[in-house]
Amino acid sequence: KAVVKANLRWVPPHGKGALYIRPCLWGSGPLLGVGPAPEYTLCIYVCPVGPYFKGGLSPISLLVAQNNHRAPSGGQGGVKAIGNYAPGIMVSRAAKKEGFAEVIYLDAQEHKYIEEVGAANFFCVKDNVVYTPDIAVGTILPGITRLSVIQLAKDLGHEVKEERVSIDFALSADECFCTGTAAVVGPISKISTGDKSSEYCGGEVGPLTRKLYEQLTRLQVKKSDDPHGWVVSVA
Repeated sequence: KAVVKANLRWVPPHGKGALYIRPCLWGSGPLLGVGPAPEYTLCIYVCPVGPYFKGGLSPISLLVAQNNHRAPSGGQGGVKAIGNYAPGIMVSRAAKKEGFAEVIYLDAQEHKYIEEVGAANFFCVKDNVVYTPDIAVGTILPGITRLSVIQLAKDLGHEVKEERVSIDFALSADECFCTGTAAVVGPISKISTGDKSSEYCGGEVGPLTRKLYEQLTRLQVKKSDDPHGWVVSVA
């Protein structure tokens, strides 16, 4: 609260972006060897940002990574650690050169279950049921926007299933989207993997995706009721 209040002048106007908050903790004690640091430094910084995906609420196309994995079982995939995104930088760059917005990563063990969309959580809708990968596997970040969207989907009367979601199941879904602190809710128009691809909602923003985006963003700027007490006033 104190950091945001001290940087109010950097908060973008409504609809123009957001003030991104990032806590960062690093070992800062006098130690070069491999081991826990004897002391740590916590820094909280903020930065004004625009939409994570260019174009705001515009459908994006995704490429499934065939030979690269974001995180192995038993690793640090479920923690926002400094080395968590390094394995995906070159993969993401290559996908963008091919015209895709981001990469979908599959599990490293069976190479069939969806884990994350770049740095965002994945959702799909089939027969009005919402599916999202189960974070209990330990390789997926437990995003707060993911939790918010799960609750909002339930508020709208949808059943939400947190389970392993195979790429084949996702390709047969009616609608897909991703969520993240910066991305908020990102509609997915197309997923390509190998020689297969699926297009969703005619390449347009899906109906539930739009509802969830509007409901969450309206709640964030206090244009709608806040039944769960999520909004915190700082000034």
